[in-house]
Amino acid sequence: MRASPLLLVLAVAGCVAPPVQRAPAPAAPVALPPPPKPVALSGDWQDWPVTPGTWSYRRDARGSLALFGQTGSDAGLTLRCDTTARQIYLSRSGAATAALTIRTSSATRAIAVQPTGGTPPYVAAAFAATDPLLDAMAFSRGRVVVEQPGAPTLVIPPYAEVGRVVQDCR
Repeated sequence: MRASPLLLVLAVAGCVAPPVQRAPAPAAPVALPPPPKPVALSGDWQDWPVTPGTWSYRRDARGSLALFGQTGSDAGLTLRCDTTARQIYLSRSGAATAALTIRTSSATRAIAVQPTGGTPPYVAAAFAATDPLLDAMAFSRGRVVVEQPGAPTLVIPPYAEVGRVVQDCR
């Protein structure tokens, strides 16, 4: 719609309101693609796709925490430094009580876990702050894998948050 020159002159002079411009109709909402289907893990574990999520770091009265998971949901894996006990607790979501196997580029170890008794359920293991497996996790090349029968395999990037929690406890 185009305004006549006379209307524009009157509008500038304050005599007539300028013509109303209508906003374009909103676009239809875009449907998000469905979440990816789980990929069958085979071959070299160092080529497995990384589990969706990211690391975050925070401190509280007990020490520090590194949490891995998707934004807006409970963490899939947590490392907590208890500064008083000088221990690091590794916990993962789920109720499976079979041993965890942790794979890094320099070490692989099975770890016994215990249920934490919370809701949602987690299982956890305690480490001395000087345990070499913690350094292997912090400095792994490419990824760290946490496997446990009865639970999804976690393939996580070794971001700096892991090393920060380890250093906080030493």
